[in-house]
Amino acid sequence: MADGLKLVSARPKDTAGVVASAAYAGGRRVAEVPIEDVGEWSRKPGHVVWIGLHEPGLDLLRRLQAEFALHDLAIEDALKAHQRPKLEQYGEALFVVARTAQMLDGRIAFGETHVFVGQGYVVSVRHGPSASYTPVRERCEASPTALSAGEDYILYALLDFIVDNYMPVIEAIQTEVEEIEDNILAATSPRDQVGRLYQLRRDLLRLRNAAIPLVEVCRRLEQPGLPGIDAAMQPLFRDVSDHIRRVQEEIESLREVLAFAFETSLMTGQAQQTEITRKLAAWAAILAVPTAVAGIYGMNFEHMPELQWTYGYAVVLAIIALVCGGLYWSFRRNRWL
Repeated sequence: MADGLKLVSARPKDTAGVVASAAYAGGRRVAEVPIEDVGEWSRKPGHVVWIGLHEPGLDLLRRLQAEFALHDLAIEDALKAHQRPKLEQYGEALFVVARTAQMLDGRIAFGETHVFVGQGYVVSVRHGPSASYTPVRERCEASPTALSAGEDYILYALLDFIVDNYMPVIEAIQTEVEEIEDNILAATSPRDQVGRLYQLRRDLLRLRNAAIPLVEVCRRLEQPGLPGIDAAMQPLFRDVSDHIRRVQEEIESLREVLAFAFETSLMTGQAQQTEITRKLAAWAAILAVPTAVAGIYGMNFEHMPELQWTYGYAVVLAIIALVCGGLYWSFRRNRWL
């Protein structure tokens, strides 16, 4: 009884992190394959096992390592994540790292995808924020002729999906930047906009650092000599490289626009401060006149001829009003007030 309970409680833990595990032959799904049988299915002629994992534990990765003879360094990288995009060759197997990106709460959230590719198997490992690869699998299954190409086509489909998902992120930022540009000159408090523009520029820099290394990955996949990569697939990886270069161009263009908007926002803030300073200076000059007159007649001298003049008070008020009115009119004409 105790042994039975132990088996039941261990079962969910064994499959934790497995999103999908299926075998394909001739581009068509032929079976749902449990992890303990994936190695046997991958060794069948004309069969490919495609496994999708999401943040798997060490136990699951070790089991896959035993099934496919995966390299220790690749397992370590897939477990820890936080890797730069790269392509590593371990004997007859490939290990590819790509960075994913999506918009979450107005910020770019980055994740990672690690892909093991070898004879008869493809294993994708997702970490962090990332769109599900279920649409990739569905799209591939809808095209059995293309999927029949095997492991290299699945790798292409995953990389193409990752790169294509960069564009919605860029488009979302572009839309926000256009709104900021429309409002930046009319803004009364550009401080929040300056902070947002800085965040967007920093996020775009991180996106560029995530996307650009994939150019080198695809360049290596385009060249002959890598195991499991058919020559017929090289143009497809070249197409992914072209998409990445387009992403790079869009990022660089947006960064220039953000730099201009950042400078414009700062200049707008400085102009607003200058306008306020001029108004304060103008009112200070106007108030200086009655202050000076009041200061003079507030002195405690006994012999001041104007003190005994009957019309002195009215004349002084009139002079103050005239001088202040003249200053006010002059400042208004020069748009200081």
